[in-house]
This record gives sequence, structure tokens and C-alpha cells, in this order.
Amino acid sequence: MQTSRWNAILIPVLAVILGLIVGGLLMLLMGYNPIVGYSSVFQGIFGNMYFMGETLRAVTPLIFAGLAVAFAFRTGLFNIGVEGQFIIGQLAAAWVGAFWTLPTGLHAAVAILVAMIASGLYGGFAGWLKARLGVHEVITTIMLNYVALFAANWTIRTYLIGASERSKDILPSASLQAQWLSDLFEGARINWGLLLALIFALVCYWLLMKTTTGYELRAVGFNPHAAEYAGMNVSKNIFLSMLISGALAGIGGATDVLGVNGNMAISAGFTGIGFDGIAVALIGNNNPFGVIFGALLFGGLSFGADNMQRVEGIPTESIQIVISMVIYFVAAASVVNWLLGKFRRRQGVSQK
Repeated sequence: MQTSRWNAILIPVLAVILGLIVGGLLMLLMGYNPIVGYSSVFQGIFGNMYFMGETLRAVTPLIFAGLAVAFAFRTGLFNIGVEGQFIIGQLAAAWVGAFWTLPTGLHAAVAILVAMIASGLYGGFAGWLKARLGVHEVITTIMLNYVALFAANWTIRTYLIGASERSKDILPSASLQAQWLSDLFEGARINWGLLLALIFALVCYWLLMKTTTGYELRAVGFNPHAAEYAGMNVSKNIFLSMLISGALAGIGGATDVLGVNGNMAISAGFTGIGFDGIAVALIGNNNPFGVIFGALLFGGLSFGADNMQRVEGIPTESIQIVISMVIYFVAAASVVNWLLGKFRRRQGVSQK
């Protein structure tokens, strides 16, 4: 048990180091100095309080997306629909924030709650199809991403339209912006969403690791047949897992609208945040606390890469390759550990 815990920590760390090495070699082949490049990335993250605040702002939705993916992973489901559920959360928050009239504070809380319910039900629908009809969640969630995107665009254009192909601005009472935080980070768009992300990471850990419900969810994910034999309701737990996963994605979408943009734009494509959540969950080893680390790494490198291109002229694609290599090394290490585990078990059986 102790060895596996150390592996869970060491594998992502080693993967990051190897990814940075490969990225540095790539920069050398492209004719750039990797030390200068990484220094620019570092400056783009920690160079001043504004950059730090904007980095944390970029990290916030990634934590929610990573938690959504990781929660489903932990229960044996592959939720590729986090992107669509994120969009549904944005749409619900934009509607409640702009068209409902409630007291300050309560308005934001209700908007987040409505986003959770809407996105949870959206994700839960894929879980219901899996539980009742045996339709694989990968297929349904991919298709539901497109449904969410086009349905959101139509809804904004038809019912919520404001100016410049955007929904109406949310009312000040629904805002998650914190002026003192923005002032602390020199005008950065950091907001209360970051605190919510950290709180929900703790909630996810508690739910999965410290409750009977979490035990059942993990048991169904590990072996649904054994769980059913033990008297657990497999269908209910599959639905519940996707419901919670979708709700987490929805909170991320809500914080993006209520804390950063103040509205929702009509878009021709996906935000990418839901898909990035898959990488964040993988880097974090599907652990809620690891997801925070993965989001900090992913969001920090992505935001800092802009400074690298602006100052040194190094293409931001090189950082995307670094992130891809980190993911590759994490995945490869997981495969190696799995093979070693099987080998050790077989050796133990043969010795007996």
C-alpha cells in the first residue's frame, strides 16, 4: 500500500520532468534556447501579481473539469462529455444570472445550484443510457457535446441575446468577482470560483474515500459484477456517478460566466476546457488533490506559454507538446505499473 502511494506521487513528478526534458530538446531542434524559453514561461506565471492572479483564474475551471473526469474515472466510467456539461453549466448560469432577480450572494448561489442541476441531469442522462440500455458512455457523451454546443448557441440567439453575439450580462448581484482579490493581484480576474474549486476537491475526496456511497461507487467501477453480487445497485451507482460528474463540470461553467466573463458568447467551437480536464485528471492520477496539481501544471504552462511567445518568439505549440509528453509519460508509467503488478502476482502464485 505504501509503495503504491509513493508511485502515485512519483509517477506524475517524473512524467513532468521527462516532459520538460523532451520539450527542451524540441526547442533546441527548433533553434531556441530551452533555458530562456522555460524562464519566460516561469516569468509569465510568477513574473508579477497580475500574472499569478490570471494563472489561478485559468486554473479554476480546469480543476472542476478535472474533478468531473476523475470522479467518473474512479467509478469506472469515461466521461468525455465534460465539455458539453461545462457548456450547459455556462448556459444555466447565464440565464439565472441575467434574468432572475435575487439578493446579492443568494443570486450567485442559486445560479450555481441551477447550473449543477442542469449539468448533472445532462451527464446523468448518459449514465441512465449506460445503466438501462447498455449504451457506452463514450459514444453518448461525445454526441451530447455537440448537442450542448448547438443548443446553447440557439438558446442564446433566441432567448438570451444581448450585444455582439453574447447573452445579456449577468446582474451584479450574481457576480462571483471579488474586488479585494482583484486588487490584491493587480487587476487580475481571479474570483471566488477558485475557493469553490478547492472546496469541491475536498468534498469529492470525502465523498469517494470516507462515505459508504463512495465505497459503492468505487466498488462498481472496480468490478460491477462483484458489486452486484454483494447486493449493490449497479445501475443506480452508474447514474449517480455521471450525475455528480456532470454537476462538477456545471459548477466550472457557472464560475466561468459568473466570475470571469459576465455573459456567455455564441461560439462556433468548443471551449476546450472539458477536454483539457481529461489531461488534468490523468496527470493527477484521478485523485482530487492530484487534480489540483494537474490543473496548476496544465493551466500554468498554458498561460505562461503566451509570455514565452510574446517575449522570445518561441511558438506556444512547443508547450502543448510538453504537456502532451507529460500525459504520455503518465499513461506509459501506468501501463508499466499494471504489467509489473501482474508479474509480481504471478510470481507470488508460482512461489506458493
